[in-house]
Amino acid sequence: MDISSLMAISPLDGRYQDKVTSLREIFSEYGLIKHRIIVEIRWLELLLNLPEIGKLSSSAKKQLDDMIESFSPIDAMQIKKIEARINHDVKAVEYFIKERILDHPELKAVSELIHFGCTSEDINNLAYSLMLKNAREQCILPLLNDLVATMRCDAHSYADLSMLAHTHGQPASPTTLGKEIANVVVRLERQMDQLTHASLFGKMNGASGNYNALAIAYPNIDWQQQSERFITQLNLTWNPYTTQIEPHDSLAEWFAIILRINTILLDFNRDIWGYIAIHYFKQKSLPGEVGSSTMPHKINPIDFENSEGNLGIANALLEHMIAKLPISRWQRDLSDSTVLRNIGVALGYTLLSYQATLKGIKKLEPNQSVITADLNQHWEVLGEAIQTMMRRYQLEQAYEQLKDFTRGKTLDQATLQQFITQLPLPDTEKKRLLALTPQHYIGYAKELAGKV
Repeated sequence: MDISSLMAISPLDGRYQDKVTSLREIFSEYGLIKHRIIVEIRWLELLLNLPEIGKLSSSAKKQLDDMIESFSPIDAMQIKKIEARINHDVKAVEYFIKERILDHPELKAVSELIHFGCTSEDINNLAYSLMLKNAREQCILPLLNDLVATMRCDAHSYADLSMLAHTHGQPASPTTLGKEIANVVVRLERQMDQLTHASLFGKMNGASGNYNALAIAYPNIDWQQQSERFITQLNLTWNPYTTQIEPHDSLAEWFAIILRINTILLDFNRDIWGYIAIHYFKQKSLPGEVGSSTMPHKINPIDFENSEGNLGIANALLEHMIAKLPISRWQRDLSDSTVLRNIGVALGYTLLSYQATLKGIKKLEPNQSVITADLNQHWEVLGEAIQTMMRRYQLEQAYEQLKDFTRGKTLDQATLQQFITQLPLPDTEKKRLLALTPQHYIGYAKELAGKV
């Protein structure tokens, strides 16, 4: 860690900077500027390919493409210098591009077409949607895929490892460790599918969403058609109805999916923390690692705790964005601008949590002796099976008999089997119940875990 990292206010740029590197090029100030460059240049290219406006030569196309491909932090610094002089961040990008094409006569001749008919929000809304698209494909989904693949492997490995369930924190009908992990896999996969297919909208329609300037300048061009063409070429979804601001509904929907994924993992982290606390899991001891500053025996569940804390920060930001971004006074206000600049912060804490959960899972080892011993101490959980069988054969007060016999009690095998023996059930059914143990009373849990 260098001095600048030690002096960072945000832990994302200090303590955790190495863990969120993949997001830095997307959501940093440099990343935002680069995506603005992409939008401005691609819009210019579209204009110069319209017969009514111009024709783009291969050399001009190459120079514009090179400007995107070679865009560097040094270039971004130059734009920031222009911004400091003119006090406008998007206009600074326009001036930068104009400076860069001065040595190309063809492009210089059409330099006034840069940012043609645009308002700043035309550039910004598309830049942010592209940033989210890239983050989804390059950072979020790959990490989630690794996390879910690890969980799925554990679900299969522990598909038949019977364990006591705890509803309301109390002993309940058994399940398997693999099935409990499979539940989380299925929940995550559903949200990941929604995230994969969630549309990111964009608009390119001027200062109040009506193509006013474009329609006056070139009345014979169908600007709605060109706007749709441009936005779909960016692999975004065209929004034909906006004010000056694209209303950010799709961003709110996108963040809501991330929030649900985070909430599922928050639930998972707390469950695993609890299972570690009752010794259902052991944690692998890593050489050189210290668990407590004073108690040398401890291996604390710090990965799941860190993940929980980071998920809380991420979700607090996401909840604000979901509530705030779709609201703008009349045709435009700037209250969304500073919120949008914090998307990377919300996703940074999200990525930290995913990494921590994944790291924690890889250190877990089921403590089978404790899990089995716990099952064997709670034969009363078979009360559900017995009363259900009694109801099948229409024995009166089946539930009530078992409630009186088991509620609030810890029963052993002999006591429970003595109760079964005196029941007026067919011998075949009685034998099945007498052979039943908590370890084998798992329904389809093994099969469900194996199929996930």
